[in-house]
Amino acid sequence: MSVEFRISNQYLRSNRKKGFVSFISGVSMVGLILGVMTLITVLSVMNGFHKELRDRVLSAISHSTITEYGSTLDNWQELRNKINQHPQVLDSSPYIERYGLLSANGRAQGISVRGIIPVLEKKTSILLDKIQNGVSDLSGSNILIGSGLALQLGTTIGDKITLLTPEISSSIIGIQPRFKRFNISGIFDAGINEYDNNLAFIHINQAQKLYSMKGLVSGIRLKVDDLFQAKQITNEVLNSLDANRYYGIDWTKKKANFIKALNLEKQMIGIILSLIIAVAAFNIVSMMVMVVTDKKSDIAILRTIGMTPNRIVKIFFYQGLTIGIVGIVVGVILGILLSLNIESVVSGIESILGFQFFPKDVFYINRFPSEIHLTDLIKVIIGAFVLVIIASIYPAKRAGKVEIAKVLNHE
Repeated sequence: MSVEFRISNQYLRSNRKKGFVSFISGVSMVGLILGVMTLITVLSVMNGFHKELRDRVLSAISHSTITEYGSTLDNWQELRNKINQHPQVLDSSPYIERYGLLSANGRAQGISVRGIIPVLEKKTSILLDKIQNGVSDLSGSNILIGSGLALQLGTTIGDKITLLTPEISSSIIGIQPRFKRFNISGIFDAGINEYDNNLAFIHINQAQKLYSMKGLVSGIRLKVDDLFQAKQITNEVLNSLDANRYYGIDWTKKKANFIKALNLEKQMIGIILSLIIAVAAFNIVSMMVMVVTDKKSDIAILRTIGMTPNRIVKIFFYQGLTIGIVGIVVGVILGILLSLNIESVVSGIESILGFQFFPKDVFYINRFPSEIHLTDLIKVIIGAFVLVIIASIYPAKRAGKVEIAKVLNHE
């Protein structure tokens, strides 16, 4: 251990007896600890929110879809068998996606109608497992609607509901929109208003009749084994088919703006919260300047016994660095512990205050999910360490420039 490092440690220990200087040192370290802890916790909670939102959205939109130019497929059974031969495609299901108007109890709501085969749909989506009331039965004239849609129309399980389509049918009374009466067999709750308020499921056979698509489907939904390889897998599947006839859209294209918004939000919050660490680093500067002022007589004595200005600089640089490293290490440990237990901590605070931070009837997610990423930890540690180094340089250089003649004369 170098002489400079031992002296800096001695100053740290002696500062505990120095009243105000010791208090400022403690405040600087606590500020750095709180800044690092807060940044790690917030980034981890945002990672958890992003994962929760991504999983909920992907459960409803599928990992990828393949269709033919013209938006219809007439040989979907054969095409599905070829798609399922890809080793990374877990399963696939046909679907019909069209618009319609649901009416009941004197109310009407424009919706997206999805015609499916329930047995196959369950292999590519978890929406049919999100039944809040009733059962996921689409036999006959049954229909499944979202919880928000049921609330808007004032309907419940067993009620009759009318679906009007843009298709035109001719009869003896003239031309009129095609419509059909359905029975509500189930109400699902996906946890995303976009689907709970605007989506209804019917059997694919009923959809083909209502939308004049006999034997046709809109496309085939894919479920792959790796979400982040969806684009590559889709391209490989298309290459195995007739690329001039079919095209595919993976979830990264469908929700490109959504993903960009989540990433931008995390970056901006990270930058804003980094200012807390910057403020703590500036506290280290002010604290170290006071320490240098307090230790001027010691600096003069060290200089007179032969210690060079550069070695004096190292003493105070090591002191600032030690405070910063201890603050960073403690902040990281506390941040990880808080991130791992954030839900229980928030639950305790909610029970004490008597209200929920995220009511279920207002927000998509009513809890605090957390997911720690190693890359976030590394970025926070490196960023904080760089700021601590910068904050320690100026006071240390100032210590090296102390004029020992003036100090000794004053003493």
